[in-house]
Amino acid sequence: MSLSTPTLSEGPITIRPIRIRDARALERELLDNRGWLRQWEATNPHAPVSFDTRASIRSLQANARAGHGLPFLIEYEGRLAGQLNVSGITYGSLSSATIGYWVSERFAGKNATPTSVALATDYCFFQLGLHRMEICIRPENKPSLRVVEKLGFRYEGLRRRYIHINGEWRDHFCFALVVEELDTGVLRRWQEGDAPASAAAVPQADRDAAATPLSVTRRR
Repeated sequence: MSLSTPTLSEGPITIRPIRIRDARALERELLDNRGWLRQWEATNPHAPVSFDTRASIRSLQANARAGHGLPFLIEYEGRLAGQLNVSGITYGSLSSATIGYWVSERFAGKNATPTSVALATDYCFFQLGLHRMEICIRPENKPSLRVVEKLGFRYEGLRRRYIHINGEWRDHFCFALVVEELDTGVLRRWQEGDAPASAAAVPQADRDAAATPLSVTRRR
């Protein structure tokens, strides 16, 4: 099932379909924010870091045509502010998806990220009919941890060496929501101050585990 990425807005923040003509501006934004973003950047362990932005956009669009993703550009007052991707969309007995995102440093603190995540999550729940939305975050990424806390995503556990980030396999904390947890949309719940911040609390045992290198058991 091919997916058509919608345009969704709340106040000064809009998420809209990413387009090939966005490639140059997107590449400039990524390069200008290299120091800010690099530590959180997903990498391929079998390939060098690439800034072939056009190829990346084409891949995201192909994924949407295949029904597996929704690639968004984040705008703040009409200016490119970042990117949000809904990926791994599945239907049937699982009916779930994963959200990933980045925002330029100059737009940090303007609620661009939580608003964009809330808009995308509400769309996936109430328009696509998905059941579960997941966000995985590195333990060191305090701004992103604040996003799931604001929106009331529920902590589900530690995933060891889960995603290849900035050249190495990194641990991630996993957070999720299922639609039955919501009396209203994620955006409205947050705006009305009803999102349970404690839901995203990470147990100290998992914080300690994430701070400890994963030991390797060698076969004899």
